Amino acid sequence: MNTPAISFEVFPPRSVDAAFKLWDTAQALAPLTPRFFSVTYGAGGTTRDLSHDAAHVLRRTSGLPVAAHLTCVGASKKETLETAERFAKIGITDIVALRGDPADGDTSFQPHPQGFANSVDLIEALAETDKFTMRVGAYPDSHPDAVSQHANIQYLKRKFDAGADEAITQFFFEADTFLRFRDACAAAGITKKIIPGILPVANWASARKFADRCGAVVPAWIEEAYRAAERDGRHDLLATALCTELCSDLLDEGVEDLHFYTLNRPELTKTVCHAMGITPRSELSNVA
Repeated sequence: MNTPAISFEVFPPRSVDAAFKLWDTAQALAPLTPRFFSVTYGAGGTTRDLSHDAAHVLRRTSGLPVAAHLTCVGASKKETLETAERFAKIGITDIVALRGDPADGDTSFQPHPQGFANSVDLIEALAETDKFTMRVGAYPDSHPDAVSQHANIQYLKRKFDAGADEAITQFFFEADTFLRFRDACAAAGITKKIIPGILPVANWASARKFADRCGAVVPAWIEEAYRAAERDGRHDLLATALCTELCSDLLDEGVEDLHFYTLNRPELTKTVCHAMGITPRSELSNVA
């Protein structure tokens, strides 16, 4: 099994305690030498300023590569591009460009009256600046708003054609889900890198709700396994085993990169990485 390139997603803190949790996560995972840390937005763009500040501090204090999320929600085109320019000025030139989740109170995405209508428009505008490496979202189980998997894949192709460099998928539970998607993307003429997104399940109830919101299919056997493991007090053991097996199966099929959704809880992610032979290479000493 080849050792993969890895990256990690964290979310910005909303409190002092959460800030320490973020830095603890960086402290735990940075020695694994990730390609980058990505810093998310909250639903509806609610943590736009917090995301900027967290990305800035993480970049400044650690020197780690940081990819900042940028969405179309709740801001005009001018405001969104100004945010991108602020990232560029602090040395963050990797962007994860997304449409974004609906704003609070909305059941579906509603563009800002002066904003970008969708992720393709955002990607095109960022590409025109010629300042950013852009990653985009991809959906192996199909995006909840897509009318079909074919339409889902064609829209991903549009994002690449607009200027995206790589894609990171939503999480999934079985390797075949990603592999079928990868094959379908290749058949559609997509040649750029698609990185599988991996969720080490620290809390099954939360992961189940997250899966429902984003359209990730939960196989019946996964549901049954976690329910049994919770009854028997073996949740973390099961989560580690299933996540490690998923990653191993992907690597056996030629996958070279893995992106972990850490939820600012690094323990399971670190354990899975160690199981794949990814061990610390340096210490991160400047994060406080």
